[in-house]
Amino acid sequence: MNATTEELDGLLEAARAATRENRPEDVIRACETALDLAPGDKRFEFMQGAALRRAGEHEKALALLRGVVEAMPGFAAAHLELGLDLLSMGRLAAARQALESAASIDATLKPAWIALCEIRSAEGDHPGAAEAYRRSLGTTEPDPALQKAYDLYSKGRLGIAEGIVREYLRQRPMDVDAIRLLAQIGIDLGIVDEAIKLLERCLELAPDFHFARSNYVTALGRQQRFDKALVEMDRLQRAVPGNLAYLSQQAALLSMAGRFDEAHEKFAAVIRQAPDNPRILTNFGHSLRYGGKGDEAIDTYLKAIEADPDAGEAWWSLANLKTFRFSDAQVASMRERLEAIERDGPDKFHLAFALGKALEDAGEYDDSFAAYTTGNQIKRRFSAYDRDDTKARVDAAIAQTSADWFDGTGHESDEPIFIVGLPRAGSTLLEQILASHSMVEATAELPFIGQIATDVAGRRKRTDEILYPGIIEELTLDQRQALGQQYLARSRIYREGKPRFIDKLPNNFMHVALIKRILPNATIIDARREPMAACFANLKQLFAQGQEFTYSQEDIANYYADYVRLMDHWQSILPGGVLTVQYEDVVADLESQVKRMLEHCGLPFEEGCIEFHRTERAVRTASSEQVRQPIYKDAIAQWKHYEKHLAPVRKILEERKVL
Repeated sequence: MNATTEELDGLLEAARAATRENRPEDVIRACETALDLAPGDKRFEFMQGAALRRAGEHEKALALLRGVVEAMPGFAAAHLELGLDLLSMGRLAAARQALESAASIDATLKPAWIALCEIRSAEGDHPGAAEAYRRSLGTTEPDPALQKAYDLYSKGRLGIAEGIVREYLRQRPMDVDAIRLLAQIGIDLGIVDEAIKLLERCLELAPDFHFARSNYVTALGRQQRFDKALVEMDRLQRAVPGNLAYLSQQAALLSMAGRFDEAHEKFAAVIRQAPDNPRILTNFGHSLRYGGKGDEAIDTYLKAIEADPDAGEAWWSLANLKTFRFSDAQVASMRERLEAIERDGPDKFHLAFALGKALEDAGEYDDSFAAYTTGNQIKRRFSAYDRDDTKARVDAAIAQTSADWFDGTGHESDEPIFIVGLPRAGSTLLEQILASHSMVEATAELPFIGQIATDVAGRRKRTDEILYPGIIEELTLDQRQALGQQYLARSRIYREGKPRFIDKLPNNFMHVALIKRILPNATIIDARREPMAACFANLKQLFAQGQEFTYSQEDIANYYADYVRLMDHWQSILPGGVLTVQYEDVVADLESQVKRMLEHCGLPFEEGCIEFHRTERAVRTASSEQVRQPIYKDAIAQWKHYEKHLAPVRKILEERKVL
């Protein structure tokens, strides 16, 4: 053995010892000496690259590790170190590719799976993150039934996946992976209260199940329980400091809570670490938009698209501003990308809706409708909506409630102003008008009435007898006063001290009887829109969550008919209790309609309500940019450009006598 070989062996052992003892600087020095003696020796290049990564010298490490991977493509540890280095640099897409290569070579590499769980979470790939979490525990494959549920979940077949997981849990009630999956399905289906209970059980069994805790934060945020969600978020960050997925989630949570300055600061910090991640950029764009920074939101969405031209949510977010106009080149790019995406999924349906809006703005209505149809068909396959269940619930509400329920007793507060109806029917406009009054403040789309309804009625399967709202007749006066106080207490966190506040959640039209039983002095306004216009407006809208009835012509037309049927019933048993405000009338004669609304609310007229577009506040709906402008008439007849395509809607509305 010559002296050079002996020296290299000694340096190799020294580098290995320093690695074991976590002394990266000593590893780097030993490798530098060795590479002076033997340039290009991949053993030392790999060890030096790994040590440079640990020392925070990421660019230097990157060059070395890439060279090792190119020279030794079957060396799993090199792919792992490269992926971890790229992750530290915030280059999530490249890191994911490297880590997936490492895991494909050696499926036992726990650090690769842990990092992949973080990356997939940050990218919103919940099934992929769940798989990575399982692999990090050394579980190569779940039970076949659970694997089937995961496969169905990833394809959007949520209802079938839910049934499989429930049956699985009857046999294995302690399986935290299955509990977490069932909760995730519940979040996606809007069954958030049950999801929270499942996740609390899951975390009792496995307190260090960080992925489940992240789901728990999401569920709490959906219920607008932001204080609790932020406490859980802090716990996550203490457990896994520096995790990009959790840092991004915290920023989004602060934005949801209306703490936009803090949210923007957090997003900026995350983006400094991951400057080219389309999902994080898109979420930052949402926060900027809802915080009233529309121009900055546009720039941020465009950066997301530059980072990934297939970032469907970023394309749709631009379209959903309603005020942005795409260039010819951008429209051509959307057409190309939509054609190229083979797998149905979020990127594809987001792109389809975005292209539909761009072509609508360009006056290409046939192609626009084709794009909207593509988006709706894909989204409908991801939905578990059952129009027969909606009809049955409306039937029950009409059959089970009567005028003699309402004697004016309950909690005496007159503070809440509820705006109900259908989405895209002008509810945000009415909210903005009323919130421009000196005595009224807007809050958010508060979920509390729905939560109280669930608490009173109990969770039911669709095959169970419908007991709500009939069951609320049995509530005593004390119980009704307590529920009214509970609602006011939950809402208080969103208020700033004005005498009256708005709760604008369109779906609360199902709960008018409950509202008037527990808060008889509350104001209720029904935001109504012409049937064809309302149905089309919903068909072309991609909602961030919920509103699953909007993704087929048959579903939206039947839903509209059931909504009108129920509102007619409320009017018959609560004469004068609900004011219907027609969107078209507001557009035609704003001042008269403003006076009607203020009189119904018991408020004096104020000129500021006419100048509603000057009111500065956060708006978290699809109309956020529109209500910051004066009233306009363009949208009233827009559906007529699509009239020949909307025959199924017209047929159902005519058959059900609402047109």
